[in-house]
Amino acid sequence: QVQLVESGGGLVQAGGSLRLSCAASRSIFSFNAMGWYRQAPGRQRELVALLTSPGNTNYEDSVKGRFTISRDNAKNTVYLQMSSLEPGDTAVYYCNAVTLATYYWGQGTQVTVSS
Repeated sequence: QVQLVESGGGLVQAGGSLRLSCAASRSIFSFNAMGWYRQAPGRQRELVALLTSPGNTNYEDSVKGRFTISRDNAKNTVYLQMSSLEPGDTAVYYCNAVTLATYYWGQGTQVTVSS
């Protein structure tokens, strides 16, 4: 069973920055892609950023230029660097890992951006 453990969430003022981390219990090379999703109250979970095994990235339009997804293969960890945070970024952020057969979710970490 794969475990994904997120950390780094918290309360930050608008315009501030946070870095989320997602530590996997096995080599992240075993995944076809890893990504960050978020879910705000009353809204559906949405993809924020995606990083494929070859290194391609994709971002939700509202975070382009502000968020960066990256990885540290030696630490089996994927990061989401978030800058210029806005109140609209407030949500629970979830790490996701995908293989050809299945997918995994972390437990989520709360990000709250105050105005």
